[in-house]
Amino acid sequence: MGLSLATAERWVERWELQQQRYAVDREERFTVIADVVEHVTAGRAAPPLVVDLGCGPGSLAARLIRRLPDAEIVAVDRDPVLLELGRTHHPDAARYVDAEIGAPGWVRALELDRPLDAAVSTTALHYLDRDTLLGTYRQLAALLRPGGVLVNGDHLPQGETSPAGIAAHVGRCRADRQRVFAHEDWGSWWAAVGDDPELTDLLAERRRREASLGTTRPAELPLSAHLELLGQSGFATAGPVWQYGDSCVVVAVR
Repeated sequence: MGLSLATAERWVERWELQQQRYAVDREERFTVIADVVEHVTAGRAAPPLVVDLGCGPGSLAARLIRRLPDAEIVAVDRDPVLLELGRTHHPDAARYVDAEIGAPGWVRALELDRPLDAAVSTTALHYLDRDTLLGTYRQLAALLRPGGVLVNGDHLPQGETSPAGIAAHVGRCRADRQRVFAHEDWGSWWAAVGDDPELTDLLAERRRREASLGTTRPAELPLSAHLELLGQSGFATAGPVWQYGDSCVVVAVR
């Protein structure tokens, strides 16, 4: 049995608030991503086809569909709890796909019938190790039409050749000024979700998947490494189009 709409609305609203703790100028970053997708799809006859990588409960997909109401959005994530929240709260924003980005068969699970205009993501790709990220970038380049784009909004350290410490400090200061509006953090949100009986089965499945994946996280790659990997993956050009501290939006053009 699916979730009730009231339950989904409650938890998505709390998700949006707690995410403000982590994403510097989160709404602005969403807006920039939508600006890019709108720009590269303007004037095309076919409706835009977009994949949302690591979609969570549909936060980015919901904003994109408001900007581009004729778009077809395929939203993919491996988290059963967040996917069900998205399906229930934002049912018309996207077609939701349960798959792990970079794992064998994940591209087939998308069931795409034409080349992509855009692949978008927010705070999801930094969880991939270097080899998986390179493979994923290559797969995305093959899925995109010529002139299509990968748009990635994420926390990407600046690396040793820039004032990385200062950039990180600027981002933290901005985030601290925003946190007055966020009453929960990641851990307390999930702890509260655990007390909701409607989510018991989905949480059990989430824990089962996490146990099979292990708990080791790869080191987060700097922006320069992402740009290098994009260059190796078949993209014609790549670079940041918006940035505040370590938070940036990177666009790679096929």
